[in-house]
Order: sequence, then structure tokens, then C-alpha cells
Amino acid sequence: MTTFVGYSSINKNKNFTLVGDDLVRRDLLNAFNIRQGEVPGKPNYGTTLMSYVFETQTQDTERAILNEVQRVCAQDPRIFLNSAQLFPQQNGVLIQLAITIVPATEAQLLNLFMNQNTRSAEYI
Repeated sequence: MTTFVGYSSINKNKNFTLVGDDLVRRDLLNAFNIRQGEVPGKPNYGTTLMSYVFETQTQDTERAILNEVQRVCAQDPRIFLNSAQLFPQQNGVLIQLAITIVPATEAQLLNLFMNQNTRSAEYI
């Protein structure tokens, strides 16, 4: 079985090492917090979701958000997106993701909140 190892200093005091599913979830959250085109040499990395959060939540906007979520998840070969549901909130958008971290076969449910006030993505 493959073990993913990486580092994160977010909300950490001493142990910066992340392994396995924690690392994959952190990498996915990072991808949702980076605006598309901000990473030098990777113009397609990141997302344009924040531009949709401030739009009126019509069916076209919701479809565009879900398409963007699928695009971002597809960029990481460790993640298989089983489903995504969208729930407009008063100060943002809640996106419920059912993902499978490859090579596992069990789906995990992630609640990703795109916050208008902080202009960031966070797990709740």
C-alpha cells in the first residue's frame, strides 16, 4: 500500500509531517484556496471558485461550480470524486464532496465551505 508523506505548518506547533489521507485532504484544500494561475509554471493549478461564490446562485452558476470542483479534483491523481453536492449558504457555498483516496475503495465525505467573508475554503 502506498503511503503519502508531506509537510504542513498550518495549525501545527511541532510536528509538521502529514501522512496518508491527512496529506491528501490538506493538498486538496490547498488547491481550493489557490486562485488559478497563481502558481508559477502551473497556469491550470488552483481554482476560480471564489469568483462564483459572489454570483447569484442560479442553476448555471451551480453547474459551473460543480464543474470547477470536478476539474480541481481531477488534477490530483490520488483523488477520485464520487459525487459533489452544492448547498448555497448566507455567507458562502457549502460543497459536500464524496471522494475516494486511491488506492482505497472506501469513500470519505468532506464538507468544504467557500467563505465569502474570508475569501477562503475550509473544511467544516
